[in-house]
Amino acid sequence: MQRIAIISDTHSSLDPRFERYLSGCDQIWHAGDVGDMSIIRRLQQLAPVVRVVHGNIDHGEVARLFPAVEMFEVEGIRVWMTHIGGYPGRYRPGVAATLRRHGINLMVTGHSHILKVMFDRSLDCLHINPGAAGTQGWHKERTLVLLTIDGNDMRDLEVVQLGKAQV
Repeated sequence: MQRIAIISDTHSSLDPRFERYLSGCDQIWHAGDVGDMSIIRRLQQLAPVVRVVHGNIDHGEVARLFPAVEMFEVEGIRVWMTHIGGYPGRYRPGVAATLRRHGINLMVTGHSHILKVMFDRSLDCLHINPGAAGTQGWHKERTLVLLTIDGNDMRDLEVVQLGKAQV
C-alpha cells in the first residue's frame, strides 16, 4: 500500500503547511511547473520517493534533470505523468493512443491550474490534475490531491484546499 501526494504548478512557492499533508506519504508526484530545485529538495525531505516531470516554465536544472513524461508502475497501477496532456474528451494529440497502447490506469497532469478528477471509461483510466499548489496563476484556491494505491485499488482520494492563491 502506498499513500501518494500529487501536486503541480508550485511555481517556486512551497507553503510551509505542505509538510502537514505531504510528510508521511510514501511518494510525492509533481506534475510540472516546479519553478526551481529548492522545491524538489524540500519535497525529497518529506517523502522517500519523489517523482517529477518538468513543465513549460521549468528551465535550467529542473528541465535537465527531469523528463517531460514519466511512465511508471506503483503496486500494479500503470501511471503516465506529464505537465500538459489534456483530460478525457480533450486529450492532446496522440495522448489517448499512448494511454491505450501502454495500458495506463492513472494519468496525472498539471498546467491548467484547474483541479480535475475524471474517469475515462473508454480507456479504463483515471485522470487527475491536482490543480495548482503555488501562489502564482489564475486559480483562486491552491490545491493538492492525496491518493492511496493498494494493489490494483485506487482509493481514499482526498482534495486538500490550501487557501487562496494570491497571498
